[in-house]
Amino acid sequence: MRILVVEDEGRIRSFLARALVAEGFGVDVAVDGEQGTDLALAGSYDLVILDLLLPGRSGLEMLRELQRHQPDMPVLVLSARGDLQTKLRSFELGAVDYVPKPFSLDELLARVRVQLRRGRFVQDGAELRLGKLVLDLAGRQARVGDTVADLSDREFRLLQFLMLHGGQVVSRQRLLAEVWGYDFDPRSNVVEVCVRRLRRRLGPEAPIETVRNAGYRAAA
Repeated sequence: MRILVVEDEGRIRSFLARALVAEGFGVDVAVDGEQGTDLALAGSYDLVILDLLLPGRSGLEMLRELQRHQPDMPVLVLSARGDLQTKLRSFELGAVDYVPKPFSLDELLARVRVQLRRGRFVQDGAELRLGKLVLDLAGRQARVGDTVADLSDREFRLLQFLMLHGGQVVSRQRLLAEVWGYDFDPRSNVVEVCVRRLRRRLGPEAPIETVRNAGYRAAA
């Protein structure tokens, strides 16, 4: 799988490229927004890792251009800009994830793998299966036995994330970050509400477990 890293700081760019190559990915690099845009539009990448503070064309401008011409190309933003407004704008322009600097390499690689798995499933038109639960990634439908449910965007993304981490307990804080894309007020109950809706849609056989004081788990 091919990844494009768009980062103007040489030390970070080299570090990321070496780490991704060590994980078995094919990696191209760009040093500014103009070069990054040209490579992204000319190549076929499974993921773009994009800094926002770039010389010439900014990362947000590059996002806007990719959204116009390559809307299916997933972009993970890696930026020192951690304010909520910038995060929201990045997601509005099509970013699929946002990792603030300084970052943990292990966390970044985990997020990269999630996006690549997600992209591969959609590209192949496959169904994601976990026990009795089946998720149609193209039709955005979930099926448990004879029960078939059309899902909203948030319901789909929440269920997909839990299934990709099947058997693992995922905290509500991580679900907020991964599914809603930015930090909600920690007192928010949006995760609980979405889980309740999923259970109601999928019926009593829905394999979504609440692990007290820990989070949620999709059980096989």
